[in-house]
Amino acid sequence: MSCTESYISVQNCAICNGKNILVSPFSWEFKIGQVWLVTGPNGGGKDFFVQALKNQNATFGQVYFEKQREQSSYFNSFGNSISLVSLEVAASLIEEERQNDESDYIEGGVDIGRTAEQFISEVLPPNYCFNLKGSREVELCGIKSVLNRGLKYLSTGEIRRVLLCRSLLSKSRLLILSDPFAGLDLESRTILRDFLSVMAKEPSKDTAIILCMEGLIELPEGITDVLEFTDGKVSFCSSIAEYAKTHQQRQKNNEKNKLQQKEKISQTVKEIHFERQLITNTQQKNHSKTQISQNSQELVSMHNVNVGWGGHTVLKNLTWRLYAGQHWLIRGPNGSGKTTLLELITGDNMQVFCNDVSIFGRRRGTGETVWEIKEKMGIVSYRLHLEYRMIGNTDLEAVLLSGFHDSIGLYEQRSQVEQAAVKKWLSFGGFSGREHEPFNSLSYGEQRAILILRGVVKCPTLLVLDEPCHGLDENYRNRILQLLESIADTGSTTLLHVTHDPTEVLSCEKHILELRPKEDPMYKIITQ
Repeated sequence: MSCTESYISVQNCAICNGKNILVSPFSWEFKIGQVWLVTGPNGGGKDFFVQALKNQNATFGQVYFEKQREQSSYFNSFGNSISLVSLEVAASLIEEERQNDESDYIEGGVDIGRTAEQFISEVLPPNYCFNLKGSREVELCGIKSVLNRGLKYLSTGEIRRVLLCRSLLSKSRLLILSDPFAGLDLESRTILRDFLSVMAKEPSKDTAIILCMEGLIELPEGITDVLEFTDGKVSFCSSIAEYAKTHQQRQKNNEKNKLQQKEKISQTVKEIHFERQLITNTQQKNHSKTQISQNSQELVSMHNVNVGWGGHTVLKNLTWRLYAGQHWLIRGPNGSGKTTLLELITGDNMQVFCNDVSIFGRRRGTGETVWEIKEKMGIVSYRLHLEYRMIGNTDLEAVLLSGFHDSIGLYEQRSQVEQAAVKKWLSFGGFSGREHEPFNSLSYGEQRAILILRGVVKCPTLLVLDEPCHGLDENYRNRILQLLESIADTGSTTLLHVTHDPTEVLSCEKHILELRPKEDPMYKIITQ
């Protein structure tokens, strides 16, 4: 097959970053008419592969394809006409908006930054007359209502849809979609899946797509071939039909190991929880901090809560209570206020002070500090993920240790007792021997796994989970869900869980708070 009959040809090339070989030498060809699924476990190499495709003019430290012998070759007909939509790109975009925030220097103290419309319009030709709001791409991505809002005020799902719309309008010849359904509500997932199925079944010479997803979950129709990376090597490269057979056999093997794994996880959690309780009891004896009361074990109370900005109402007249031992699922469409609700609880939304909100039996704004609030919480969220990416040189041990002190980064001495606990959690998570690797050297999915371990490290009274499984591969997702079930079983930690994915709902979550932005009232409480 000549290069003129192919989009991309990789022959005996490794993927490197100027210092190390990240993926062993392999050969792969993307032929015209094919639609590829790129998959594999977190840290297996698929993220490096995508970065190398995108970096046509790589500089030192970036990831690129490197020829390994005289017969090696690399050809990419797309040049720089490649657009990538991923959790990584979304996170980088929000980081950029935060770094450019000039709220401290403008009258009124609010810099909304670029709006979604301004961001999308950047890829359109100068002086191009185009009705963005009425475009098919905006309608497809369902973002007409958020075009005038600042990017940093959008939900995770809304950001992903804006990125997709921008990529479609950029007219890039190669569209790479990594975890395209992560953070999207059910309606958006259905629309996107149908759209991708049409694109896949009717491939164009002008525009090609590569999907990076976990296994065969929610796979659109029309995929022809699969490229899988595991442990820095190509572990599968063939047709989708052959991969389906391989995947089915793996599923059977995994089912056999699930019960054994669940029992092992449960036992591990019990052991770590017991040791943590001993540490906590010792600390409390020597600790003079004012303790927040937990009268009647009411962890959270909200009465007629209203939150909004710029004329946009997010929460309206919300009255809701969370008691210890009641594990809650929070659900609703993108932009319905799920993350806002959690940030009222964690202290990351200042509108909590103009509302009737009590945390751990004490009303916010009556003299308590945010540290007293977070002392009893474990948190996994997109906001936290962004904060850690901005100080990405922190090593993995320090990230988990910071969970004991509720800080972004570690500013305390590393105690031997806490280090011993962290070592067990890292081992449990498959990170043994990697405690001194920097956080930003990990793939997005591995980073999320580390933050989940950080959230549970101190066995908190309340564990706040905002889409915790973003970016996790299928096996790790199952492991984390089993971990959360085991933590709930200890009886000392209450879960508050946001997810769009029905397969991630835990059996212990018998209470549901459903946010309904287009209805009155804008929420519904369901008890199963």
